[in-house]
Amino acid sequence: MNADVRRIFLAQALRAFAYGFGAILLGVSLEASGWSSGRVGLLLTAIVAGTAIMSIAVGTLGDRIGRRRFYASLFLSLAAAGIVFALTDEFWVLVPVALLGALSTDVVESGPFTSLEQAMLAGGVDNRSRPRVFGNYNAIATLAGSVGALMAGGPALLREAIGGFPSDQRFFLVFVPAGVMGAVVAARLSRQVELEKRPGLGLPLHRSRANVFRLAGLFAIDSFAGGFVVQSFIAYWFRVKFGVSVEVLGLVFFFVGLLQAGSFLVATRLAERIGLLNTMVFTHLPSNLLLAAIPLAPSFPVAMILLFGRFALSQMDVPTRQAYLAALVDEDERTAAAAYTNTARYLTRPIGPALAGVAQQVTLGLPFFIGGGVKAAYDIAIWSWFRRVPIGTEEAGQLQEAKR
Repeated sequence: MNADVRRIFLAQALRAFAYGFGAILLGVSLEASGWSSGRVGLLLTAIVAGTAIMSIAVGTLGDRIGRRRFYASLFLSLAAAGIVFALTDEFWVLVPVALLGALSTDVVESGPFTSLEQAMLAGGVDNRSRPRVFGNYNAIATLAGSVGALMAGGPALLREAIGGFPSDQRFFLVFVPAGVMGAVVAARLSRQVELEKRPGLGLPLHRSRANVFRLAGLFAIDSFAGGFVVQSFIAYWFRVKFGVSVEVLGLVFFFVGLLQAGSFLVATRLAERIGLLNTMVFTHLPSNLLLAAIPLAPSFPVAMILLFGRFALSQMDVPTRQAYLAALVDEDERTAAAAYTNTARYLTRPIGPALAGVAQQVTLGLPFFIGGGVKAAYDIAIWSWFRRVPIGTEEAGQLQEAKR
């Protein structure tokens, strides 16, 4: 593992911690602001829209401007956003800042930061090492984000112990050191993370354009289906169906985070034996069948076991998907390929929760069936379309060696 990879891991951990902390803090601050649900929804939509817009900018301009320069500027935008969110709750001030694309509604985002990191990591290692690097990358993000989420309860505890302690909103200032330190780390990356020759004004995708657009469409479908079963809905379903307490739900989802982090590491070892695409499909498909089975569980322990089984498998396609995409495209297409496929996921994901709300009117567990069914169809489609598409020569040689 070279120095650039370690620096990217550090920068990503700083950001994931800030996002984990901010995801909880944002919800608490919006509730305290007294805004209408419509305004809350618009601000969250602006954050998602900003992520998509900046991801497209990364894909189109990232290699022309320079990956390090763009990466550092995103971290500085994160610091600036933290200052604004800490000092004001004026809706018309926060929306333009949200549209800058530096914030995230998720602990582990798939936006402009991730698109640049995927391209830089892919160029820093060979095809044989790449899956493990992406596995470590995602595990670090999940663990750092989980720690950030746990730390978000600190201000409330301190406020109970110390009179006159600042409001929760002021703690968005945590984004400032995270952003500044991230920018410093980005500036210390070597020239090796850049393309040897920056592209001109032509399209950033060329040979792999058709495959990237096809993957983007499939990833959009998968993300749309995931929107039916976001974590907040799963927690709501357990609460309504079995009367599970908030404390127990917190422990359940903390353990889910640990399972996900571990699964990233297992996935990369499995990919070395059976290949990237096989690992993506043959772990994701059974996880979706487990997802669809959850509303059929007769008791909370059975439903919890199904949930744990689902999350032990469902995220194993993440590092393998990133490594597969990097191997599928040429080196000068990686930034654009990562950005466009990540953007596709962001564009469709908000639709799922809205439709899930309608589906619940039919029966409470229907979103599980819809989400699991559509995701299973995605698995079959990606296997059917891409199992004969050649990828990087190094991985092909690796698979042949493993079969001997």
